[in-house]
Amino acid sequence: MLNQINLTEIDTSQAPPEEETKRQYYFIAKCRESVAKLQKEAGRPLTFHVQTFGCQMNARDSEKLVAILEEIGYQQTEEEIADFVLYNTCTVRENANQKVYGHLGYLKGEKKKNPYMMIGLCGCMMQETKVVEKIRESYSFVDLVFGTHNIFKFAELLYSRLQSSSMIIDIWDGTEQIVENLPSERKFPFKTGVNIMYGCNNFCSYCIVPYVRGRERSREPKAILREVEQLVKDGVVEVMLLGQNVNSYGKTLPTPMTFAQLLREVEQVEGLKRIRFMTSHPKDLSDELIEVMASSKKICKHFHLPLQSGSSRLLQDMNRHDTKEQYLALVEKLRTAMPDLSITTDIIVGYPGETEEDFEETMDVVRKVEYDSAFTFVYSQRSGTPAAKMEQVPEEVVKERFNRLLTEVNEISKRRTGRLEGTVQEVLVESINAQDASFVTGRLENSTQVHFKGTEEEIGTFRKVYLKEAKGFYYLGEEVAE
Repeated sequence: MLNQINLTEIDTSQAPPEEETKRQYYFIAKCRESVAKLQKEAGRPLTFHVQTFGCQMNARDSEKLVAILEEIGYQQTEEEIADFVLYNTCTVRENANQKVYGHLGYLKGEKKKNPYMMIGLCGCMMQETKVVEKIRESYSFVDLVFGTHNIFKFAELLYSRLQSSSMIIDIWDGTEQIVENLPSERKFPFKTGVNIMYGCNNFCSYCIVPYVRGRERSREPKAILREVEQLVKDGVVEVMLLGQNVNSYGKTLPTPMTFAQLLREVEQVEGLKRIRFMTSHPKDLSDELIEVMASSKKICKHFHLPLQSGSSRLLQDMNRHDTKEQYLALVEKLRTAMPDLSITTDIIVGYPGETEEDFEETMDVVRKVEYDSAFTFVYSQRSGTPAAKMEQVPEEVVKERFNRLLTEVNEISKRRTGRLEGTVQEVLVESINAQDASFVTGRLENSTQVHFKGTEEEIGTFRKVYLKEAKGFYYLGEEVAE
């Protein structure tokens, strides 16, 4: 945890500071006092459970929420039934909302049994007005509701709830604030995500993210570099730079800076071994970025480049601002500069108005690009987006196309994975293997998993591994003595 302020030095008898970071540490200290009293009353430690739905941005937010709860004095548990349960929600697809409602229904009875239990909801789903109204009316036992723009206020909002018996709801329409140096607890000690920007300006017609995450806001490069340097000092060897569209980083800064320029700066951090990033929008992919990646010894030769559809007509309807031909030209540039590059993507099947010809255009791109892997999705109708009002493709047609696409993607992915069979590659060991405790699991630079005999002591280290056998989407390997 990269902690900036000593809580024991905070005078909680005084009024809270105006400066936002100091203010939130003040409320962490206030919450700690309140929770200590509750624990004494209960005669036991109070526990918390944070469950994350959605993307890496949400996962990174949850690391901050976890750290704040630990600072406050709660003890983390993997059990969903805890004294403080917090769901960090996603709303990209309708079923994500339904999952949260299902969890809340389950917790209602549990809360009646535990007088110390509180339930919090945050994240993208909470930015929808109709969701908040439903929570207020149908799930009145929820204690705390806040969104994406004011997540930094978590401690202050929790303190408000600890001082009252009413549901606290605090949803912002947007913000230009970026609050630095709050606590953060990494899931992995050796790798983590680093936010470089927030929000999105693209307004793809199927996507609700710009409405719930707000407009683009880039962090100052000095703040990003300072965070990366501190992380490396704390044992991190791999960072993933995060943004809804990292290629547009820097446009909102007082002194504009390109994403490629930021990468050059991050690469200079001594001790950092691997740099990843996501997500990229094809329309903003610059020649400068390709050049920086090709010449870098730290930036992983893996590019996640969302396609969504291979039909130029649908891409226009999606408000993607690129065409099939432009996308394929970008891939050609990437592969010319980096022949060993792994490319992954996102593809939507069944976007409103998609014809068989449109779908075949997507299949054509899949065959020409030969993705290492693809996240394939059936179009999810999201209220509040332009695409939700369009005529939908029949469900049975979508399912048939989706299955055809999945078969094609899987066959290509297996073939692409197999190209490294018989070679020795560097693997970052991440965990003990879930199926066999005598094995460890790690990742190649291109993000493919590798399983090989190893011990817990190797976690977080790089190992040279002979890739003995490709098993479709992963490798079985043998460590090579150095």
